[in-house]
Amino acid sequence: MIAGLFINIWSFITLCTLIICGCFYEFLKIAERFDKRKYYLCMLIAPFYIVMPMLMMMRLGIHTIVYPGATETTLVYNPLLPCVAILSIWINDTMAYIVGSWIGKMPFSKISPKKTWEGTIGGAVLSIGAMGLLGYLLPAAHQLPVIHWICLAAICSIFGTAGDLLESKLKRMAGLKDSGSFMPGHGGFLDRFDSLLIALPFAWLYAVLFIS
Repeated sequence: MIAGLFINIWSFITLCTLIICGCFYEFLKIAERFDKRKYYLCMLIAPFYIVMPMLMMMRLGIHTIVYPGATETTLVYNPLLPCVAILSIWINDTMAYIVGSWIGKMPFSKISPKKTWEGTIGGAVLSIGAMGLLGYLLPAAHQLPVIHWICLAAICSIFGTAGDLLESKLKRMAGLKDSGSFMPGHGGFLDRFDSLLIALPFAWLYAVLFIS
């Protein structure tokens, strides 16, 4: 994933397309375990659950510019916003697990019994703090004010957790432990990108309203 973000615009598009295909395939395999009514409902939801968020991911990184004197628009790729979203979710997930393992006592949701309120809140707070610090310290990050780093981290932490719970619910309904096995021991595409799929529309909306 890291290489796909930083090589060029085409590696970024390829990465997003690969995620779409992998998640879509696994979502279809999960839907096949449901009755016909739920299966067709999943088919209607799939484009909004998987395709649309990844197109928003592309839009966060790819911009159109018309240079002075030019007659055509030029595509420009900047990985900063996609990186902020992905890194916010990664820090949130990692810190939530660590904090929950250390001091977690209060269950957060019946959908995911291992999640605790302490871990969920700790992960979000540490993600927001870490991203704010990165936005302040990294020279390359100064093109985006620190307040946007903080707000995007908060959005991705909150809605990323919701995405994780949604995918856990789908797997429980289908009687599955993992959505797939493309990463042995770590699950499938949906297991890796469930948080991102729900967080991206809200991150994109924030970018459109307050950054663009």
